[in-house]
Amino acid sequence: MLNKNLRKSIEIGGRTLTLETGRMAKQASGAVFTVYGDTMVLAAATGASEPREGIDFFPLTVDYEERLYAVGKIPGGFIKREGRPSEKAILTSRIIDRPIRPLFPKGYRNDVQVVTTVLSVDQDNPPDMTALNGASAALHVSHIPFLGPIGAVIVGRIDGKLIINPTVDEAAKSDMHIAVAGTRDAVNMVEASALEVPEEEILAAIMFGHEEIKRIVDFIEEFRREALALGLAKEKVEFVPPMPSEELEQSVRSVAIDQFTEAVHKCAAEKMIKSDREQYLKAIKSNIIAQFEEEYPEDLKMIAGLADKFEKEVVRRIIAREKIRIDGRQITEVRPIEVEVSVLSRTHGSSLFTRGQTQILNVCTLGAVGDEQILDGLGVEESKRYMHHYNFPPYSVGEARPIRGPGRREIGHGALAERALEPVIPSEDEFPYTIRLVSEAIESNGSTSMGSVCGSTLSLMDAGVPIKAPVAGVAMGLIKDEDHITVLTDIQGMEDALGDMDFKVAGTAEGVTAIQMDIKITGIDQEVLSRALAQAKDGRMHILGKMLEVISKPKTELSPYAPRIIKAQIHPDKIREVIGAGGKIIKKIIEETGAKIDIEDDGRIFIASVDGVNGDKALEIIESITKDVEVGRIYDGKVVKIMDFGAFVEIVPGVLDLPGKEGMVHISQLSDKRVEKVTDVVKEGDPIRVKVIGIDNQGRVKLSRKEVIKEETK
Repeated sequence: MLNKNLRKSIEIGGRTLTLETGRMAKQASGAVFTVYGDTMVLAAATGASEPREGIDFFPLTVDYEERLYAVGKIPGGFIKREGRPSEKAILTSRIIDRPIRPLFPKGYRNDVQVVTTVLSVDQDNPPDMTALNGASAALHVSHIPFLGPIGAVIVGRIDGKLIINPTVDEAAKSDMHIAVAGTRDAVNMVEASALEVPEEEILAAIMFGHEEIKRIVDFIEEFRREALALGLAKEKVEFVPPMPSEELEQSVRSVAIDQFTEAVHKCAAEKMIKSDREQYLKAIKSNIIAQFEEEYPEDLKMIAGLADKFEKEVVRRIIAREKIRIDGRQITEVRPIEVEVSVLSRTHGSSLFTRGQTQILNVCTLGAVGDEQILDGLGVEESKRYMHHYNFPPYSVGEARPIRGPGRREIGHGALAERALEPVIPSEDEFPYTIRLVSEAIESNGSTSMGSVCGSTLSLMDAGVPIKAPVAGVAMGLIKDEDHITVLTDIQGMEDALGDMDFKVAGTAEGVTAIQMDIKITGIDQEVLSRALAQAKDGRMHILGKMLEVISKPKTELSPYAPRIIKAQIHPDKIREVIGAGGKIIKKIIEETGAKIDIEDDGRIFIASVDGVNGDKALEIIESITKDVEVGRIYDGKVVKIMDFGAFVEIVPGVLDLPGKEGMVHISQLSDKRVEKVTDVVKEGDPIRVKVIGIDNQGRVKLSRKEVIKEETK
């Protein structure tokens, strides 16, 4: 019994995906050891037997645990063990969470935890998709009422050919990276980055990925059937959500539907702002509950839940069937947009982007190459020079609560905006700066992440960053009421909360750069996806037009407060001379000039200084240290020592406390006439023009004044 296990494989993207259960983590509700190439992930799902009391949400927790031993690394720092999850781990946890969360029964309140632990990583086989497929399988073999399974793949494209789960080399050549997850019937999660790829080509890639997903779903279904037969999977528990009595539900419905219908029409007709609308609808709900206080005093909580249910039903019906939005806009209408740049005095670039009641203050900061972020994770990337951070203070939604560090939402929104702009960021050769963007969501009523994309573009152009093209973003929504389907452009908070989809699309005028799609229903088909992408393009172009009315291209001059960066190249063998023993030399240069100096292993040097004069001074010092003496070149030198046989001349001055470069003029080379004594021609401290006539095997420099005289008297 202890050795009983099931191991089953399938080919995905030309490589073998293997699922195994029964050997590891047998006390979890469901555990699957997932292998893809040499990438290995243990996925374990555990579900509580009883619901958590006093909550009105599904308590699902997803953890993606990175172990650095998976890539043969020992963690840095003093403690030498993994600490808080990396940004990549948090983003992967979100990618796993988003497609599985909609596939649990409505009203399910039992705690469910999914833990995926990365045990071995082969960089050519993505651990995130391996973990997602493993999580799906672990939930499916458990007793937990999971309405899956789902499958997941990454789609890339090289020279027009779509590929599944590209390797590292293939990913470097691909013009898109699209993570797709879904059930057999529909797609329910998309996370994409692309190099300005047209919408119809993005759609084709998503559907291409879904065909492979169907095979994975069928494979996991078969895996569960065989596991059940071996006693390695559990029968699903039957979940029946707590329901009010039919009498109570009908009583509340008879009152609530009419009141909410009238209220929603009034909100739309008067185009109420968020705060007024919330107060008005809250009063309607309170009035409905009050009507049943005497008759059902023990069921007020249930009545409040029914009021919420009928409010949602009414809003969705009016949008889906009557095409009326809660704020009175047309289905494809974008909220009013206001754009400002250079709103902060001393920053390098800034913008204020307002769309309806969503407002983003974005700031761009330019730093030296050495300011790049060092990454300590399982991926092949070790650092990045462009980063975007997102903050969501509580006052943005009128709340008062403690401000903690960035959570999963903040990290996810920041990463989405970062991904949207990455294709247009200039290379280090074109623009040798580290770039940090920060989006402060100072007012929120829907799609602050896409507002951050727009604000970032504006700040970059205001800062003078030569981006390849401006990027804008828009969030699309979906309301599905039986056969009535409505796709909404530029959704606000209530439409997101009550709707079935949050589909964010960012891109340039030429094509898509990033997509993030979350679905609350089981999935959407190709026709709806196509409509949403086409409508998103129209919305994006409208927003882009408003932005370009204010600033149409990057400024030609950097802010006076931004560092000026000077690039230089030295031979790699000279690096040790610039750095000095224990960093002594470079520290002296920095102290002397105040410049920041970064030296790459290939000999590239980046000197950053707000004061250009100090940057030039640092460059001059470095050049004097690394400058080679050239045979045949004439130098203006200084006599530093007199000997009977000649004079020693400094031809490259010393810098800081460092000696300069010297050579020796033999007495026979001091003049074009015979010289009896060296001091008849020069004395210590005299300036002298000399020509380098040779360098011997020991590096000693031979100089001649006679050769200079000959050349100057021709």
